[in-house]
Amino acid sequence: MRFLLHEIYYIALDFLQGMGASFLFLLRLLSYTPKALLRWRIVWLQIYSVGAMSLVLIMVSGLFIGMVMALESYHVLVKFAATAALGTGVALSILRELGPVVTALLFAGRAGTALTSEIGLMRATEQLAGMEMMAVNPIRRIVVPRFIAGAVSVPLLTMIFCAIAILGGFYVGVDLMGVDQGAFWSQMRVNVDLVDDVLKSVVIKSIVFGVAISLIAVYEGYYSLPTAEGVSQATTRTVVNSSLAVLALDYLLTALLFHGV
Repeated sequence: MRFLLHEIYYIALDFLQGMGASFLFLLRLLSYTPKALLRWRIVWLQIYSVGAMSLVLIMVSGLFIGMVMALESYHVLVKFAATAALGTGVALSILRELGPVVTALLFAGRAGTALTSEIGLMRATEQLAGMEMMAVNPIRRIVVPRFIAGAVSVPLLTMIFCAIAILGGFYVGVDLMGVDQGAFWSQMRVNVDLVDDVLKSVVIKSIVFGVAISLIAVYEGYYSLPTAEGVSQATTRTVVNSSLAVLALDYLLTALLFHGV
């Protein structure tokens, strides 16, 4: 029993230390952000690398998830003769939960690991140390543009994901299942609220997810051990910690934004 309590204590202590170090690292990134934005070409290249290069994955995933949601929802609604509400069901499920969460998880798996491995390899090959010897701040030159790119890309990718997913649901519901096209769109327009379902769910959640994933990715890469094994472990930690952070933040944001908890 004592051994178990010791293990729980050290796990909790490591978690709190990691949270504190990550928060301090975030403050450093934010302090360099205004100057980094002036070098917009570097930021733009990183947005293309982590955002645009993830676009195909996001669009294909959104299409199939929207199609699956429409297919499953139709078979439930048809039992209650409520197939006209299919558009509302698909839109709300995508906008409120699946869109922001699935996009963030896909981004963490594709772009987050790329950011961690790229910065980690710079650490392993002593490129970051060489920049410090030349009086170049590696955080300002390397880390901050990648952090900004990730934080900007996730909201944009989330909006694209939601749009493609709704179109996929429209295709299955209207073209394959025979739901009335007018009812599909009219019910969606009536029941989807711009503030609650778009601004709070899509925009705010995606911004928070983007900041969290980007922070974890660049933090793990910057402080990874300068070995191949160290970079590999940092990449694994990025996926695991980002996924857990997204799911935990999703609950907290949902409780705060919609239920006032």
